[in-house]
Amino acid sequence: MSANRSNGNQHPLQPATVASQKRRRSSWPLITLAALFIIAPFLTWYGTWFGRHLSDAEISEYLSDEKKPRHIQHAFSQIEERMVKGDAGAKRWYPQIVAFASSPVTEFRKTAAYLMGYDNKSEEFHAALIRLLEDAQPGVRRQAALSLVTFGDTRGRGELRAMLEPYTIAASSDGMTGSVVSEGSAVREGTLLARILRDEGSEVVEVRSPLPGRIKSVAAREGARVRTGDALFVLAPDGQFVWEALRALSLIGERDDLPLVERYASGAEAVNEQVKQQATQAARAIQARSEKAGAR
Repeated sequence: MSANRSNGNQHPLQPATVASQKRRRSSWPLITLAALFIIAPFLTWYGTWFGRHLSDAEISEYLSDEKKPRHIQHAFSQIEERMVKGDAGAKRWYPQIVAFASSPVTEFRKTAAYLMGYDNKSEEFHAALIRLLEDAQPGVRRQAALSLVTFGDTRGRGELRAMLEPYTIAASSDGMTGSVVSEGSAVREGTLLARILRDEGSEVVEVRSPLPGRIKSVAAREGARVRTGDALFVLAPDGQFVWEALRALSLIGERDDLPLVERYASGAEAVNEQVKQQATQAARAIQARSEKAGAR
């Protein structure tokens, strides 16, 4: 009887086992989907997080990957980390950093200028930074001027002063303006400020901010006709740029920079307390340096 039960009948545990297997099979798609929701963002983050360590070979590979700008920026961040630590091995990438100073991509030129400020003993960096003072993009010129300060080079002083002044954005084409941002708007570098419908036809030229800041005034309202070179917007200086410029001028500023610096120290410009304090320190440093030079 027990043999018949064993051979002819189902094992009493089999239905439960089958049901359990079915539940496990049916739950696999849900588990897989849930895993994808967790793993996919992690892989995206892991692949784009600039803090992830790269080997020397990976840095060299990433610097050559022009199809993936984030790879280049990741390599830059790793080189920066090594330069900050004084790792002499970072010098193997100096020729590539200098090459990026001539890149058609603005962000790469700007980042290269930033990295060059970490080694004020490099003559190739010094020469490249001087060339970048003539760059068409103000953001690149400003970073070059800041980095030149680490070399004790005052040739970027005019650019440092410009960082404390409003910046005028001009029309790059004749036509009619449209979609104009309003006065007082905070903008980032690359923010779309307006569109110009060119006179020749239906082509639209975008006007984007070359710098971060706040729209201080709008010279050409929506629907206005403009010509190439006409002022469209006046951009108030960005607080971070102001702070960096003041810090740099505290090291290389001259007596004729004092009125501009003191505008920020006195509160004549709408800035936060940190910037005011930096302006006060810069004014004192410039004054002391000037008095010392005059006493010689």
